[in-house]
Amino acid sequence: MKQVHVAVGVIVSNHQFFLTKRLDHAHQGGKWEFPGGKVEQGETVAQALARELKEEVAIDVLACTELMKISHDYGDKQVLLDVYLVDNFSGEPNAQEGQQQGWFALEELSKIDFPAANEAIVAKIKAYYTT
Repeated sequence: MKQVHVAVGVIVSNHQFFLTKRLDHAHQGGKWEFPGGKVEQGETVAQALARELKEEVAIDVLACTELMKISHDYGDKQVLLDVYLVDNFSGEPNAQEGQQQGWFALEELSKIDFPAANEAIVAKIKAYYTT
């Protein structure tokens, strides 16, 4: 089974985190996620992140910090997530594909239905912001 390489942006502003909800027909549909998308052939992770966040939520990444890498097997799909903290961007995030969106406080993240691979991201963010 081929592994899908994904650039993920943890968009944060004023101690709030921007999430989008996966469309029902998508893999892990109906679950909330940190925006991002596939790293294309010949693209760096940073380039993919900037392109995906521009396409998906209409922001320009000005700077980002590598947060973690996660390899996860869903059984029907394997993913490698390159996760970046995006706290320096221009524009106001706005979902461009008709999906639900929202800003959530750190303490709300543990109550949200994420794909299993994202649970490690939530744990990392909590450790990052509570130290």
